[in-house]
Amino acid sequence: MEAVAKLSDYPTTPRKARLVIDLIRGMKVSQALGILTFQPQHAAPVIKKVLLSAVANWQQKNEDLKIEEAELFVKTIFIDGGRMLKRMRPAPQGRGHRIRKRSHHLTIVVDSAV
Repeated sequence: MEAVAKLSDYPTTPRKARLVIDLIRGMKVSQALGILTFQPQHAAPVIKKVLLSAVANWQQKNEDLKIEEAELFVKTIFIDGGRMLKRMRPAPQGRGHRIRKRSHHLTIVVDSAV
């Protein structure tokens, strides 16, 4: 039985966060947590926290099973673009350049291999 964890409107660009989630897609949860622990990217600790939340959600649904015996793996992980804050930055000769501060939505689905 699968479990889902979601994070909405986290202020990191989707492109930078996708570089991190591509590393753990389809892996066992224990390996994915090990990789996320030592990644230098800004999004890695947040993705690790959401992954732990998905594992806790799985454990809540399956109280009779143990996590060690279930062999959990990352079934699905994806990032969608969130809302975008639009700001103006002063530019030469009285003009203004648009700054887009992007955010993303993260969804992780874990499932047991057994």
